[in-house]
Amino acid sequence: MSAARKLACVALVAVCVVSLAAQWLAPSGYAKQFRESPNSSPTRKHLLGTDEIGRDRFARVLYGTRISLLLAPAAALISTLLAALVGGLAGYLGGIWLRLATSLTDLFLSLPWLFLLITVRALLPLNVSPLASVLITFLILGLLGWAASARVLCTSAQSLRTSDFIVQARASGLHASRLFFVHVLPNLKPVLYAQFWISIPVFILSEANLGILGLGVAEPLPSWGSLLRELEGLMSLREEPWRLVPLVLLIIVMTSFQMVLSKEEVAA
Repeated sequence: MSAARKLACVALVAVCVVSLAAQWLAPSGYAKQFRESPNSSPTRKHLLGTDEIGRDRFARVLYGTRISLLLAPAAALISTLLAALVGGLAGYLGGIWLRLATSLTDLFLSLPWLFLLITVRALLPLNVSPLASVLITFLILGLLGWAASARVLCTSAQSLRTSDFIVQARASGLHASRLFFVHVLPNLKPVLYAQFWISIPVFILSEANLGILGLGVAEPLPSWGSLLRELEGLMSLREEPWRLVPLVLLIIVMTSFQMVLSKEEVAA
């Protein structure tokens, strides 16, 4: 592993560990309001100042980072499992199932991802509880983001379908479902693993896009998207550079993912 990839791994681990320790590192809760000092500059009490209603920005960045970094892997898990069932099963069965799966993935991939995401989210109730908004966001990401992974898994399953050990297992009279779950899926693990990790940065950016548009995680819960939305009223970077911390963290995490994911994993 190169020095750059090691540094990227350290950066990812550090951001994850710090965000998971938010309840111990944050000076207050993410929703607590200090009404006596709204829009304050950084102080010893508020390391990144406060927002327009007096909430500690440092606490909100910590909790928002944790929510975004937990939400994206959860969505990636849903999408990868769905891709394994649709793409893997279609590639193994072949025939009409392969044609149906190919048509379905082509339909999903032909639609602009962000436009599809925003449209579906806008059609769902917006006035929901913060917890419900988190659930809706990760389900939408997971249920709409499986198509690209399904196509890769479909191709891999097709190549396994004609392999010697699968042909021998089929000739021995092994049931098709058992053959798929016992022999095909385990051999797709490297591809599943790669698609899972590749999906995470995609969903991190997607959640941020939804949050910026006010369609993501609902207040008072913070996320990178909702924190970036607050930059809309930023007048000058020189006067309030600390407000760029969520953007800097997003860039660090996305860059680190690109460096950690090897060319072999991306190709898989």
